[in-house]
Amino acid sequence: MNQTSETIYMEDSHFFLEVYLDPFNKRIRVDDYRGNLNLILEKTEELVKKYQAEKLIFKARTEDSLKLLEHALQPEAVVDRYFLGSDAHFFSKFYTPERKKNEHWITEDGMVHSIYQLDTSVEKAFPPKEYELKKADESYAAELAALYGQVFQIYPTPMHDPEYIKKTMKDGTIYYAFFFQGKIVSAASAEINGFYKNAELTDCATLTEHRKYGLMKLILKELEAELKRKGIFCAYSIARSLSFGMNAVLYRLGYSYRGRLMNNCYIYDKLENMNMWVKNLANC
Repeated sequence: MNQTSETIYMEDSHFFLEVYLDPFNKRIRVDDYRGNLNLILEKTEELVKKYQAEKLIFKARTEDSLKLLEHALQPEAVVDRYFLGSDAHFFSKFYTPERKKNEHWITEDGMVHSIYQLDTSVEKAFPPKEYELKKADESYAAELAALYGQVFQIYPTPMHDPEYIKKTMKDGTIYYAFFFQGKIVSAASAEINGFYKNAELTDCATLTEHRKYGLMKLILKELEAELKRKGIFCAYSIARSLSFGMNAVLYRLGYSYRGRLMNNCYIYDKLENMNMWVKNLANC
């Protein structure tokens, strides 16, 4: 694989397949499909071999779950109501022994248990008036890129590149950010799937010295409000399994834990597991 990610489409009279090729993270992800599932799985395995992927991720509909188990894929997570109200089951398959090994799984299990013991009634005070929350458009792409480059040594997408951020905005991704003395100190985005009416809350980053005011929780609330205005009620977020703070933020916002994606992507400083959190915004 080269290092440029791309989405490809394959179809004939028997099937349709939408696949995200992700060379940086050495994985392939099936984002959508219809038709002959046996043929779809055969074509997917061919892509894995062609691009020498270490991990396959397959977003499956509930009715196809048993067929994926028969093909040695394993369930890792669920997103409630992902497909226009129907659940998506995230299945995976690993192609190297190293990609299947993990030393942090038991620790991360304990962290999820600890998070579910937190008191959700405790509210942090609002940040000082010097902090301003607003939507970030293309004119802030360079500042956003600098923020992500400073917070993350490694990130699964090229968020350090202003042109990439501009492209995501053109594709419909929404960004909100907190400004302090005119500079962005915290930001997050909502990557919207307009066809299936769902959104991933992602790209969450706050500079270390500004993490004591609960900025991220307020940003995510603002993103949720905009999603509801757009008629999108399925919201989900994938958080680093070793990050107690980010997982706790999602739990306190009313998200429910829905599984863990093993050795899913390179983020922060290594290949990491990622926890899936899901929320039905229609209930808010």
